Amino acid sequence: MGGNHTQTKFIFLGITDSPCVQAPLFGLFLLIYIVTLVGNIGIMVLVCVVSSLHTPMYFFLTHFSFTGVCPKMLADLLSENKTISFTSYVTQFHSFAFFATAECHLLAVMAYDRHVAICNPLLYVMVMSSDVCWQLVASAYLIAFLSAIIYTDCTFGGSFCGPNQIDHFFCDISPVLKLACSDTHSSEMVIFAFVAINVVGTSMIILLSYICILHTVLRMRSAQSRSRAFNTCASHLTVFSLFYGTIFFMYLQPASSHSSLDKLASIFYTAVTPMLNPFIYSLRNKEVKGALVKCRRRMLNRC
Repeated sequence: MGGNHTQTKFIFLGITDSPCVQAPLFGLFLLIYIVTLVGNIGIMVLVCVVSSLHTPMYFFLTHFSFTGVCPKMLADLLSENKTISFTSYVTQFHSFAFFATAECHLLAVMAYDRHVAICNPLLYVMVMSSDVCWQLVASAYLIAFLSAIIYTDCTFGGSFCGPNQIDHFFCDISPVLKLACSDTHSSEMVIFAFVAINVVGTSMIILLSYICILHTVLRMRSAQSRSRAFNTCASHLTVFSLFYGTIFFMYLQPASSHSSLDKLASIFYTAVTPMLNPFIYSLRNKEVKGALVKCRRRMLNRC
């Protein structure tokens, strides 16, 4: 990365500078993060130990849960010392960009899996073989890694010789670019283009998959079959709506349009959505609830 980086550290201003609000926020976000860890790790363990969940759908779900377990820099909010070195900021930003992009592509892969399962059930086992599943997941991680490198290089490729206070609570694009001393227009255009490719591209795959699914489901004669098909897709569509709604708001708008609402939206997709994902997939999914019952029975029998 080029540029004359005269700054050696940054300081997060956090969500608020009010001392009386800091303590409740600390407790709230700590609770959210603990629930997120327990829920997502619980799904990963459940899929591993219950043989009935050894299917492509839950294979992809474990990787999606893995991206939810990895912190979105909430430690920066909970820490009393909000100073971070330039190198640490770059590293954390790359990690955040990687996992956020990976989530987009994994959601697209999960939508494709549901499309094959419902629209071509007789070919499902052959199309979604173990090798294909691993290739799809590896592709999602590879694209995310390369995209994160581009985002990082564009964000930190300029000079930072002025203020070092970041009006945010974690490593994000817009607050950093505001501190750059050099012209950031070209960097913003490149970032916007790649965000559009990743976000709009994956969202189009998801929408097209569900248009085909809807067309197939409406042609089913059995009401029970239609209900079963809709139930298998409801969780994924809920997560898609929550995640992509905030992503579109945050990253597909001009830099001049960013406001104080950015922090609220950031809280939603970095903290609230990862916490809700395990509940959405477990409470709305009969197979996951059945697997939980089996695990509980095994534990009680052993006790």
